[in-house]
Amino acid sequence: METTFWSALATSFSAAIVTSIGIYTIRNFAGWGQRNTSYFMCFAAGILISASFLHIIPKSISMNPGAPIYLLVGFFGLHLFNRFITAFVCQKETEKVQYSIGLVSMIGIGFHSFIDGFVYSIAFTVSIFTGFIATAGMVLHEFPEGIITYLLLIKGGLKERNALIFSFLAAALTTPMGMLISYPMISIIDKSMLGALLSLSAGALVYVGATHLLPKAEQEQKKYSLVALGGGVLVAIIIVLSKA
Repeated sequence: METTFWSALATSFSAAIVTSIGIYTIRNFAGWGQRNTSYFMCFAAGILISASFLHIIPKSISMNPGAPIYLLVGFFGLHLFNRFITAFVCQKETEKVQYSIGLVSMIGIGFHSFIDGFVYSIAFTVSIFTGFIATAGMVLHEFPEGIITYLLLIKGGLKERNALIFSFLAAALTTPMGMLISYPMISIIDKSMLGALLSLSAGALVYVGATHLLPKAEQEQKKYSLVALGGGVLVAIIIVLSKA
């Protein structure tokens, strides 16, 4: 049991480190990142939407027949939160649009990373081998996830230092946090509950990709935006295949 705990903890921290490397990389090439933000948004949308439809949603439905309900709750819940932010928190119209992009995306990605921590706990509880096999593919999406979160926060109007801190907290630290919180409760987190949580996560990710990233990227009309979108879809397919 002790080996299981330390294996799950080490893997979740490895995921956090990979995410942090992504944040650090884009932070030190900020100019390049700003010039290509639209491409990153298309790439991110391709990953988030494709991974949700190809893996997270089918997986959640196989674990919980009521998963589609939670999918809707995740999608519209984030939409309502976005409406709240734009209506009551921001004052100027341009400020509303920019601020909501960063904050809502951060919450969606952060919640998903938090649920990843639950997956680490459960996978390693089955067996050490199952844990490493099941989580190998998950680590692949951590690097671009760090880049995406940081750039969206910058796009949302945060200063570089604040974007660095919040992207680390939301995209990196939430994974080991989710693992540490879920591990003591592993006996009550059954298959059905995890399916519901995964479905909530998928709803949030689809919302971020389809209603925030793609429309904003299309406004800028970059020449190779479709190539970037296709690249994101391809990476999602690779992630899904690696988990199979």
